[in-house]
Amino acid sequence: MSENIEDIRLTVDHLFGKYRQYEPLQCALIPLLQDVQEELGYLPEESLERVSQLLEIPTSQVYGVATFYHQFRLRPKGKHLITVCRGTACHVKGAFEVNDFIEKELGISPIVDTSEDGLFTVQQVRCIGACSLAPVIKIDDEFYGKMNPSKVRKVLDNYRKKEGEL
Repeated sequence: MSENIEDIRLTVDHLFGKYRQYEPLQCALIPLLQDVQEELGYLPEESLERVSQLLEIPTSQVYGVATFYHQFRLRPKGKHLITVCRGTACHVKGAFEVNDFIEKELGISPIVDTSEDGLFTVQQVRCIGACSLAPVIKIDDEFYGKMNPSKVRKVLDNYRKKEGEL
């Protein structure tokens, strides 16, 4: 989602309204960041600066919180979220090979977690709760089990076809 600076400022100002009564005001940092991300889909730099101004805390502190918690995103998320399970059952059945293939196939890394075309974002989790399907990935709300690189390629190609990418 591309927002201009003024739209971001207005969004943060509007969301801040319900936190004005917090005492001390700085206690609103995490819930306000959660609301901003919910509204914008991620935390653009301008939103962090505005939160800093409104809560009267240094931008570096706001950035520190936003980068410490994995729930916060500083970049837009792709259209589809791929969750790769790296729990014990998936690990022994090849989760790292599956994850490495996905990263290579999409041209992403732990630092850049969204494909250049904006179609996919990848995240790893400790357990996805589907051990009998190990190794398992989830794309949006759909589970794909017993994965290997060739199965992953087919699944990704199906999503790309749906999006007109192939």
